[in-house]
Amino acid sequence: MGHPKTVQAFIEEIPSWDDGDHLAGPPLSSMQWLVWGLATAGKFFEGMIVFMQGVGLPLISEEFALTDIDKGLITAATLAGILFGALFLGGLADRLGRKPVFIGEMVLLLIALLVAAFAPSKEVLIGSLFVTGLALGADYPTAHLVISESIPASIRGRLVLGAFSFQAVGAVLGTAIAAVILGAKPDLDAWRLFYLVPVIPVAAVIWGRLFLPESSHWLVTRGLTAKAEKQLRKLLNRQHLQLKSVQVESESGRPQRKGSWEQLFIGKYLRGTILTSLPWFLQDLSTYGIGIFTPVIIGLAFGKASHEHNVASVIHADLIGARGTALIDVGFLVGIAVAIVLADRWGRIPLQVIGFIGCAVGLLLAALGGGGNQSTDHLVLIVAGFLIFQFMTNFGPNATTYLLAGEVFPTRIRGLGAGFAAASGKVGAVLTAFFFPTLLKSWGTERLLMVLVITSLLGAVVTWLYRIETKGLDMETL
Repeated sequence: MGHPKTVQAFIEEIPSWDDGDHLAGPPLSSMQWLVWGLATAGKFFEGMIVFMQGVGLPLISEEFALTDIDKGLITAATLAGILFGALFLGGLADRLGRKPVFIGEMVLLLIALLVAAFAPSKEVLIGSLFVTGLALGADYPTAHLVISESIPASIRGRLVLGAFSFQAVGAVLGTAIAAVILGAKPDLDAWRLFYLVPVIPVAAVIWGRLFLPESSHWLVTRGLTAKAEKQLRKLLNRQHLQLKSVQVESESGRPQRKGSWEQLFIGKYLRGTILTSLPWFLQDLSTYGIGIFTPVIIGLAFGKASHEHNVASVIHADLIGARGTALIDVGFLVGIAVAIVLADRWGRIPLQVIGFIGCAVGLLLAALGGGGNQSTDHLVLIVAGFLIFQFMTNFGPNATTYLLAGEVFPTRIRGLGAGFAAASGKVGAVLTAFFFPTLLKSWGTERLLMVLVITSLLGAVVTWLYRIETKGLDMETL
């Protein structure tokens, strides 16, 4: 059976054979790959649902005769749900375990999507979108935890960001699917199909997550060493391993198994809380505002020729916006791909600082193209600026804020810390989503984008001042 080791020591272990051959790097079992694959689902569904909703907003607005306040509520409902889901449901992973929350959140998502698709009124739709957000919010910390607590430290950044990249895949695919549906079914109620598209995939993910092991890191912190050994055997596909019995102690020397909210705001953890929450808040102000309303902005810019307001013109402008957004979202995919390559080489902090500065540059270009003169040159600036922004936000802060939030806290409060950071980000997203329609109308594109330039630069400054680099550190060391 060998000598007892810690959970992370077994995860990091590279097997060797009698002839002296050994693998070049830490291998992953089929179960570790399954954990990773099923953890990508939450981010994929979030990208798909939120960005399809951006395409569907003009149609929903026309069908339910929404006011500007109603539009704000529709777009903010999902994000508000993510806020509360990350803050309260994500923390349950520290109390109940990673697996129960990992499964329950998808069940909640399935129910909410079905209600949204058949919503008879704007009130029912808003409520169902809030519940959708609760489910997606719970997945923010939980998906990160089940990956980071199951894989070697040397590739943690790549795999966590690889899973996070499926938000970009979902956004691009969701926008493209919405454009196809709208082209094939140019009706006001086409938006209902947007919420039905993910239903079968969500059901498949629920089924798959039933077979995953519980986190051995979490079980050890609860004093359940025997159960931790069993789940670690399942994860690594190894029959003979023995864990050390670990007594987790607080700084005062007393046994401490449960985390609490106040620990995030005292002592050495306060720096990590500021680093993970404030930049995420600043980043989501622009990322969700631009992401959700890109179809609207592009539709307004490229649809200026028609001044009529009827169902046909609304659908036409929405289709133009959807197609333009699908093109711009390519920058989303390329940016996250570069982040995956560089996260374990350059580190999290350099990517986040450079990314924030790049976001400011892209938004500045878009602002210069957002003036009253809608010439071809101005439209080129808008598209180029949005492309640069989508690349840089995913090269940097949109990816690294998620990555850092699940790394800087110890196991017993990792769910709480990651959940609080994600919730902080969604405060920015909710504020943007709720006020963006009104501000876009009263301020105009140029002034609104200039405000986001300032918040992006502020994000770079805060990141540098409170920097904690986690590259290469395993979860037990952290």
